[in-house]
Amino acid sequence: MYFAGIDIGSLATKICIIDEEKKIIGYLIKRTTANIVEVGKRIYEECLEKTGLSENDIAYSIVTGYGRNLAVTTLADEKITEITCHSNGAKHLFPNCHTVIDVGGQDSKVMRLDDNGKVVKFTMNDKCAAGTGRFLEVMASVLGMEMDEMVEAAFKSKNKVSITSTCTVFAESEVISLIASGNKPEDIVAGLNEAIAKRVSGLIRQVGIEDDVIMTGGVAKNKGVVKALENEIKHKIKVPDEPQIVGALGAALIASKKFKK
Repeated sequence: MYFAGIDIGSLATKICIIDEEKKIIGYLIKRTTANIVEVGKRIYEECLEKTGLSENDIAYSIVTGYGRNLAVTTLADEKITEITCHSNGAKHLFPNCHTVIDVGGQDSKVMRLDDNGKVVKFTMNDKCAAGTGRFLEVMASVLGMEMDEMVEAAFKSKNKVSITSTCTVFAESEVISLIASGNKPEDIVAGLNEAIAKRVSGLIRQVGIEDDVIMTGGVAKNKGVVKALENEIKHKIKVPDEPQIVGALGAALIASKKFKK
């Protein structure tokens, strides 16, 4: 038997399929569009094709993410919140996990878990894109860089500049001014990473921090941001091989438990 988890985020839609032994047998990540359900259907079909399965092979499926309410009737058997799915996925990958930092496309979440993986406290910022993947995309566009270039640029910085605003709109204007003043792009990127780290660390302080600390979501792929956050919170951060699918993995794991019950 196989189980599927679908995570429909604001910028990316992810699917993960696992077997009875909780082993990942396939996953996909695609850009979310205005047609949430259509993207969900397409990624589901492509992942099934990739793994050589059919829809009849999926014993139970769960959808999570901001698009779960629209997609549950057509894509999955049930919907579960992102908090529950991300905590389950992180705990599965890192059994000693006690703090989960999820920085996605347009929101940030921090969860503190007990020894059994139960969420004891969490907070999230879903009202502003500051310090999220969208924030980085806008800044990359202003700097004329690809996202991969931004990751490398931060480590070349010799004279990091301070970014005073984490608001995407105000920070965009600030970056434009810094470029006009002759500041090097790598120094601006280092400053942006620090600004994100300060923003996220504020959420972390609200729930408390305990090792192991795990970072998930698309922004976790940016090593410059991860390093800046480590410096800010004074803790080592562990990142999964594919941090974007942790929510989908958690959904698939919950689907497996529910089916077996």
